Amino acid sequence: MNAALVAALLVFFSLSIPVAVAIGLAAIVGVAFFSPLPLLVVPQKIFTSIDSFPLLAVPFFILAGNLMTHGGVSRRLVDFAKSLVGGVQGGLASTCVVTCMIFAAISGSSVATTFAIGAILVPAMARHKYPLPMAATIQATSAELGVIIPPSVPMIIFGVSTETSVTKLFIAGIGPGVLIAGALIVMTQVWCRLKGIGKEDGDDALPIVKSTIDAFWALMLPVIILGGIYGGIFTPTEAAAVSAVYALVVGLFVYREMSFSDLPRIFRASAVATGAIMLIIATAGLFSFLVSLSGLPNVIGSWAEATFGGAVGFLLFVNVLLLLVGMFVETSAAILVLAPILTPIAIGFGVDPVHFGIIVIVNLALGMVTPPLGVNLFAAAAVARIPVQSMFRSLIVPVLVVFGALLLITFVPAISLWPAAHL
Repeated sequence: MNAALVAALLVFFSLSIPVAVAIGLAAIVGVAFFSPLPLLVVPQKIFTSIDSFPLLAVPFFILAGNLMTHGGVSRRLVDFAKSLVGGVQGGLASTCVVTCMIFAAISGSSVATTFAIGAILVPAMARHKYPLPMAATIQATSAELGVIIPPSVPMIIFGVSTETSVTKLFIAGIGPGVLIAGALIVMTQVWCRLKGIGKEDGDDALPIVKSTIDAFWALMLPVIILGGIYGGIFTPTEAAAVSAVYALVVGLFVYREMSFSDLPRIFRASAVATGAIMLIIATAGLFSFLVSLSGLPNVIGSWAEATFGGAVGFLLFVNVLLLLVGMFVETSAAILVLAPILTPIAIGFGVDPVHFGIIVIVNLALGMVTPPLGVNLFAAAAVARIPVQSMFRSLIVPVLVVFGALLLITFVPAISLWPAAHL
């Protein structure tokens, strides 16, 4: 059955069938023709895959991100970040990184971060003589922080699919997120100086006190979300609901850049995004059930133990595998299919499951900015109104920088696990 499942999945992918449908069809083929199970298993497993309390956080975080995007938060966060780092050469590029890092603590999505921040900063960088491919590349790469810094939708999905604590994953994402953000800031500063770009980036920066006051309510949201979770006041799921309500109140009554007439459109967009993710989760749950039933995880585990001498070799293999998978497969689907297989093997090699979860997510986040199917690339290209191919050359430097940070995260577990031990 293993070969049939994989073959069916590859065939459906090659036919450009949507990811969720391809996974579901492959699973149905496996049940119908290569297992003794009745077809009644299909709807049963699809339902039980999404019958999970932690998954309620997904629609709430998506809704909160959309509400903050339309409620005037993005512009204020950009002004705040620019007052911090925008006064030097290349300050706009560094502002992009810092703003994405802050917005990541609100949205939980890299694509949402790309559109929300890129719509402001990519045109601003273009006005300051940044080449558009370079500006779009900086935006796309910075936006991957949206799934690394908590709250993160992929972290929730990993936690649910592997029975790993979502709260611990959120805490573990702080160190890697800060590391990658810091590396990208250094990269933008060096890059801009070498190219002689961004010498006048600080001309229209607001004073830090004024920008902080203007952005106060926006900055309070990540404080409320993360402080509430780490302080034990509410769970990640409850934090998601609180963030949606807070974003609604701020957008409607504090910043007043969103009206009640905007809500149907925002709710509709959030429902569509949620439906797409939940359909992937539902069908991938069925697929993962069949994979586990077939004994494939045990086979792969035995092969890994015989092939790799220890955790170092296994983690190098995982990094290469996930980088390749991330180039072609949507993040949620990749996590749901591979995480239940790889996590037990990682634990067998003595790798902490929380640390392994961060490795998986950072790898797949890097896949969001690598050709041919990196979703952040297409989002940034759409914002900049340029062909996505024009970004490929400028991607080399930031991808290498993030990959270097990934290796540190992989082989220095304290980067991920230290915050959890001190919070």
